[in-house]
Amino acid sequence: MFKITPPPEWGIEPVPEKHRVLGFFDYFALWSSLGMGLLVLLAGTLLVPGLGLGQALVAILIGTALGVLLLALAGVVGSDNAIPTMVLLRPVLGLHGSYLPTLLNLIQLIGWGSFEIIIMAQAADSITKSLFGFSNYFIWVFLFATFCTLLAIGGPLVVVRQWLEKFAVWLVYAITIWLTWHLFTHYDIGTLLRAPGTGALPFWLAVDLVVAMPISWMPLVADYNRFAKKTTQAFWGTYLGYFLANAWFYALGALFVLALKTEDLIPAIMTVTGGGVALVLILVDETDNAFADIYSAAVSSQNVLPKAKQWLLATAIGFVCFLLAAAVPIGQYEEFLLLIGSVFVPLFGLLLADYFVLNRRKYQITELYREPPPYWLGLNPIALAVWIIGIFAYHYIARNVPHLGASIPSFLITLILYLVLAKLENVVARREP
Repeated sequence: MFKITPPPEWGIEPVPEKHRVLGFFDYFALWSSLGMGLLVLLAGTLLVPGLGLGQALVAILIGTALGVLLLALAGVVGSDNAIPTMVLLRPVLGLHGSYLPTLLNLIQLIGWGSFEIIIMAQAADSITKSLFGFSNYFIWVFLFATFCTLLAIGGPLVVVRQWLEKFAVWLVYAITIWLTWHLFTHYDIGTLLRAPGTGALPFWLAVDLVVAMPISWMPLVADYNRFAKKTTQAFWGTYLGYFLANAWFYALGALFVLALKTEDLIPAIMTVTGGGVALVLILVDETDNAFADIYSAAVSSQNVLPKAKQWLLATAIGFVCFLLAAAVPIGQYEEFLLLIGSVFVPLFGLLLADYFVLNRRKYQITELYREPPPYWLGLNPIALAVWIIGIFAYHYIARNVPHLGASIPSFLITLILYLVLAKLENVVARREP
């Protein structure tokens, strides 16, 4: 029986050992569920016809492999230390320095949460209008915002064990298999593969669009992977679950618009036999994406407001998402994806360099919560400067040499530059009397 219960109020403190209960299967279910959804299908439609279908599929595989690797590695930091993502940025940016990515993460999560609610409300409204002649978009916005906020109050352990594993994810896998079978048996996929693209989209920019989806979860990943029994199980559950879902749904999005010759995703699915049922089941899965946005926005806010109650923050953030979804149009989705990548790809180049190389996977966890903050008096100017350089590098490459792709170069620039400057700073410090 599904029930929602308030999570234990340990906030941003390390998860107690008895609550670190999630294993490989749990993370496979969670991250494959988070990798599925209407927004991922929508992202897949951005790749064609600018690329041919064959090129788009290669871009999807490369982008997914790279993006999910970075996602899973960021999850390792959370699993090792049992603390949320924004707190993990304190050692590299400093306590006060971590407030900036916290603010940016809060903005992007409210944006994603609003997007998810908009998509679900539009889809549900289309279904009821088509089947019953009833249309009321604002009622659907209210219902989805309320349900997802309640899931966020319930917390990850409830959602994974009671909602996803017992119900939601398996329904979505079943309907996704059915939709894939329908496309391959009712349309000439070979002809679609042979058709050339228009050339309007550079290949590596398409890879960036695919990388952006798993990268968008990097600021959240430790919020969930901190509940892991073992880091290895969480890593492989995250990688394999998200890889499968992301590649599959990107490909389905591209196939839908080409096979049905339309750019409007929701009506395209509705034209498929049983499309209404398909949308209903995908909507079942879509709720967990909005849950994750609202929950992680609350957890991230506690990095700045550690004494605030998590359920109150989740309620407030859910209400803001409701207001935005009710009043703001969906806008330029492609630009939003690229903007997310430009901010968080370089940021996690810093984190992975600091954790895996400079600190060799060992942080002094108690120091993360000590007052006054021990890390650079609360601010690491070197890391902040390198992060800004990485963001500028991303945008410069995306605008001037888009055929290179901006994600991986900006990630490597940030990682290498920070390692070099950190080593030089240590050398100078040792030479000082």
